[in-house]
Amino acid sequence: MTAPPPIPGAAAAETDLDAVLLRVGRLNYAWSNTESLLIHMLAGLTGMDKGAAVVVFLSVSSTRGRIEMVERLAKLRRPAGEEQRELLELTARFARLSAVRHRYNHSIWSFQEDGSVSTILMRIADRRDRIHMGRKQALGNDEMLRLDRDLEMLSQLNRNIWRFLLKHGYPVD
Repeated sequence: MTAPPPIPGAAAAETDLDAVLLRVGRLNYAWSNTESLLIHMLAGLTGMDKGAAVVVFLSVSSTRGRIEMVERLAKLRRPAGEEQRELLELTARFARLSAVRHRYNHSIWSFQEDGSVSTILMRIADRRDRIHMGRKQALGNDEMLRLDRDLEMLSQLNRNIWRFLLKHGYPVD
């Protein structure tokens, strides 16, 4: 049995796909790691032990809900001032970055024979007299650079949250 003839450009296409998948994997790891820091914020804001904070964290099924819970507790439990302002700034940055994660994890992926990769966003946008759905975006060089910047912003956010937790004495064990 002979091997099929090589597909023109297949090696380059595979390299491009690997580059995309590597970034998306890094995004998922960094996201999960950073989101778990909300557990420490919950424990610090409520005085509950880490085990109880994990139960509360896992009982809220969405990142948005977890962030909103932390923000509301900060407004309820901390007086207006530096600590509250810092915490709310961190959660606002986290909420803004969630759009990146949603885009890459809640889209349909389109892989073309020429090696191009696109995402098709599975969201319905209601307009006055019509709906829009399935917005497609190619993942070219510009988009990969944007994703790299977003990944760096997520890494920086993670480091900033750790600094906040330590500075204000939140439980981190």
